[in-house]
Amino acid sequence: MIRLVDTVARHEQVALAVESGVRDVLRSGRYVGGPVVAEAEATAARMFGRAHGVGVSSGTDALTLAILALGIGPGDEVIVPAISFFATTEAVIAAGATPVFVDVGDDACLDPNRARAALTARTRLVIAVHLYGTMCEPPDLGVPVLDDAAQAVGGAPPRARGVLTAVSTYPTKTWGAAGDGGFVLGDDPELIDRIRRLGNHGMTAMHVHERVMGVVGRNSRLDAVQAAVLLAHAPHVPARVARRRAIAARYDADLPSAYSRVPRDKGSPIGVYVVRCARREELRAALAERGVETSVYYPRPMGRQPAISGAARCPRADQLCDELLALPAHEGLSDADVDHVLATCAEVLA
Repeated sequence: MIRLVDTVARHEQVALAVESGVRDVLRSGRYVGGPVVAEAEATAARMFGRAHGVGVSSGTDALTLAILALGIGPGDEVIVPAISFFATTEAVIAAGATPVFVDVGDDACLDPNRARAALTARTRLVIAVHLYGTMCEPPDLGVPVLDDAAQAVGGAPPRARGVLTAVSTYPTKTWGAAGDGGFVLGDDPELIDRIRRLGNHGMTAMHVHERVMGVVGRNSRLDAVQAAVLLAHAPHVPARVARRRAIAARYDADLPSAYSRVPRDKGSPIGVYVVRCARREELRAALAERGVETSVYYPRPMGRQPAISGAARCPRADQLCDELLALPAHEGLSDADVDHVLATCAEVLA
């Protein structure tokens, strides 16, 4: 089986370092906070060219805490692209704000002109999702920008255009933990301090809990075990990205013309490799029969999720969601695996 993401093979490549780091944490008795978490925060900040970082319990919490720290809540509107993992919308709603869904371009990222048209007096934030690792360039609307860089670790230049950057270290990411985790990164120490307090019960001193931007804190901290796992993986990210780019280049060159290449910038780390295919389900079935795992990123725009009602339709997002398909492009693939995927794709749409 050629997996879309192979976390077992990835672990085998760094098993000694990961297991040694985790053992050291377990023996230290310092499971929450401490020097290992601080080192992981600094590592994440360097990856994105930021000055500071705060480890949190998930990429979803990274987005939510960033929104809250910016003072955004009920009555405020947040512009989000129509295509992303649902956490982007979920975080806006969790903060009490209203997501405004904006259609996307051919690269599935936020369309700047449509974002500009969606601006109202209530708009307080734009979330720039660097989908699949592609750099999203949001328009200057006179409001803060939050980078959703969940799929963009390892990109060059670093995916950091907004006032804050939210990162996920879910196991399938290029830099993945052995469970949930994430970071909020930024350059403003006051903002970073707000996020740290929000994610640590609003605590300002032992058993002293205050509101942050009018909001009661919560428990959202990256634990030291996950931090140790991430530190062991961090040195391997550049090599992983290089291999992913090499695989993507082969797909770009050798996939049949029936597949439309989704535009991306040269610095993309290939967080996910996606193509457009009008006969997507036929292709998925054929690949599955031949032992190739695929996935749809994503099957419907966020505004069409059952949890959302009354959202305006986004025609380009609708079309893309009917055609987009993710192919295996991770660093664990051999050249023979890539040959097999290409041969199957050519056979199906011959």
